[in-house]
Amino acid sequence: MFIYNVKINGSKTFKNFFIGIVLLVIIIVGIVSFKVFQGANNATPNSSCLPQSKVTKLSTTNYTTILKTVHENIDNYVGIQINFTGYVYRVFDLKENEFVLARNMIVSSDYQSVIVGFLCEYENAKDLENDTWVELTGTITKGNYHGDMPVIKVTEIKRVDKPNDEFVYPPDESYIPTSGLL
Repeated sequence: MFIYNVKINGSKTFKNFFIGIVLLVIIIVGIVSFKVFQGANNATPNSSCLPQSKVTKLSTTNYTTILKTVHENIDNYVGIQINFTGYVYRVFDLKENEFVLARNMIVSSDYQSVIVGFLCEYENAKDLENDTWVELTGTITKGNYHGDMPVIKVTEIKRVDKPNDEFVYPPDESYIPTSGLL
């Protein structure tokens, strides 16, 4: 008859278990780090929240987020085509071929608003009356109006009725500039 006497050394078993757990954690951290850095290297320098290949439609839900992103990262958006609706708004120091395609952004719970919008260039801008609602398609360029500013070169414009939801809202709290993200 054979009897096996197995003696368990508690401190040695604990050390082996602890070393195994530490090695497992190191492997997991290494894999996650590799994936994160590999993903960062694969991001293209011109990636953005706006697609690079087609006309992007701005809506009341994404209007201010895109407006803010484009203003903060003009160079990343030059050449992008956008389409949106707003009303013609002018200030005294705009050129004859310029106007702001504006929307009213709600800033408080009692519906106080401020005017926000893109500066636009259009050769027949003088024919558009203030407060006229239009839908336009244009290309983002870099211009100068009291500093660097995105300017929309209008390629297509048409009059439209005032929309039911004429207001836009500030960018939500999850706003993250996306100039380096895909």
